[in-house]
Amino acid sequence: MKAMNHPILDIDALRADTPATATLLHANNAGSSLQPRQVTETVLDHLALEQRRGGYEAAIEREGERAAVYDDIARLIGALPHQIALTDSATRAWNLAFAAVPFEPGDRILTSMAEYASNYIAFLQLQERMPVTVTPVPNDETGQLSVSALAGLLDDRVRLVAVTHIPTSGGLVNPAAAIGEVVAESPALFLLDACQSVGQMPIDVRELRADLLTTTGRKYLRGPRGTGFLYVGDTALDRLRPPVTDLFGARWTSRGGYTLRTDARRFELYESNIAAALGLGAAARYAAEVGPQAAWSRIRALAERLRAALGGEPGVTVVDQGEVRCGIVTFTVRDREPIALVGRLRRQNINIWHSSVESTRLDMEDRGLRSVVRASVHYFNTEQEIDRLAEAIGAAR
Repeated sequence: MKAMNHPILDIDALRADTPATATLLHANNAGSSLQPRQVTETVLDHLALEQRRGGYEAAIEREGERAAVYDDIARLIGALPHQIALTDSATRAWNLAFAAVPFEPGDRILTSMAEYASNYIAFLQLQERMPVTVTPVPNDETGQLSVSALAGLLDDRVRLVAVTHIPTSGGLVNPAAAIGEVVAESPALFLLDACQSVGQMPIDVRELRADLLTTTGRKYLRGPRGTGFLYVGDTALDRLRPPVTDLFGARWTSRGGYTLRTDARRFELYESNIAAALGLGAAARYAAEVGPQAAWSRIRALAERLRAALGGEPGVTVVDQGEVRCGIVTFTVRDREPIALVGRLRRQNINIWHSSVESTRLDMEDRGLRSVVRASVHYFNTEQEIDRLAEAIGAAR
């Protein structure tokens, strides 16, 4: 792949790497982005090798390339390769991390008002098994998690602070680095759901001071579906035991004993989709070559352009919050159900999505929202597409 370390992104080259952009206006990157051809070709190439050589034999031939995936991911987020475990989704990565935390009766969990439903359901399930307390941290006046409120809630009973970095139902970016700084002064673990942020903005786990970070391949990272990864910091690893393991994550050392791996791969299982993992590595390399800061600058600029354009459309209300806003733009349209609007635009070859109260119940109920339309832009979108999208939304009303 040709490097693209330009101060200003070569949008034509990025779109040439993304063939669907020739006919499709894709603004559902928070759901599943468009893969660059380099990612798709990597996956297909390995599937073809498995077809020719056999699955085990193909894996042996690609051992070096698969090992490099950990390097590529680690480099993208400021980690070390031994701190990365590959998974088949962000949900799997998050649940593995959460289930490994050694909770005890009386422990407390602090979380965000905009926490994602899957994460909150895990909290509720834990409460069914033992008496733990789940406390959402209030938001500040901008709508993001209040760091001062978090500091006031931390005590020795808080076992975990679990926060969604970028919520699914709005454009805000929670102040993860400030959260990490406060949590680091306590005995609690910090679990960051970075599902929407890796690939969209620069991520450095050293600056965030996260003990655990999870993400998916399919969203802003532009990798294959069915991929994700878990980052585990060195100081957290010895405090965590994976809820399940096998002969990959551990060694059977005697009839009555086993030894866990000493790296994050103790959370992995032997069987995995090699082709998808290689595609995830290709996506991480692509993101690094595009440049996280350049990508972030363009994504934010396109999103602000869309917010401004929608603000001028009668009957359209943008509902994004936060001091820092990202590429996810959420809004309502008077007299239009979000799911109906999504279907209408899909018939025009425009992809957007919707988010319901069931995805982030605490946040949306507090704001009096039942459902919102979600348009999520990426760096390969053009200014002309943003204007066309706003016009299509206005016409739909």
